[in-house]
Amino acid sequence: MKSFSAKITSIKKNWYCIDATNKILGRLASQVSIFLRGKNKPEFTPHIDVGDYIIIINASKIVVTGNKEKNKFYYHHSGYVGGIKKYTFKYMMLHHPTRIIKKAIKGMLPKGSLGQKIFKKLKVFPFNQHNLISQKPVFLNI
Repeated sequence: MKSFSAKITSIKKNWYCIDATNKILGRLASQVSIFLRGKNKPEFTPHIDVGDYIIIINASKIVVTGNKEKNKFYYHHSGYVGGIKKYTFKYMMLHHPTRIIKKAIKGMLPKGSLGQKIFKKLKVFPFNQHNLISQKPVFLNI
C-alpha cells in the first residue's frame, strides 16, 4: 500500500471566519494554527500547504487568563545597540490588538518558507468589520 501525498492542484482551500470575542488567546491560536496548517483535513501532507484561509474578527476582545495582562511582555528590537523595546500585554491590546494574535499563531506554525507561506493566509481584524466578504467565509465556532 502506498502512502498518500497531496498534489498542489488537487487541494481545495476554504475561507473561514472566527469571532475572537471572549476567547482565550492560546486556545484560539492553537485551533487556528491547525486549520491554517491543514491538519484537520484527511489529505494533510507535511511538506505541502493544504490549509485554509482564516479571518479573525474582534481581535481587540481577546482574553488571557491569570495575571498575564500585567506580567506578559512583548519585545521588539530596532537593530541598534540598546534598541530593545518592552511592551506589556495591556499596552499591546490598546495599540496593536492584531499583533497579539498574529504573534501567538506564528509561534505555532513551522519555521521556514512553508511557515511563512501558511502565515500569509491569516487575516486579523480588530473589530467586527472586514473587507473579505467577497470570499464568502464560513463562520467557525471554536
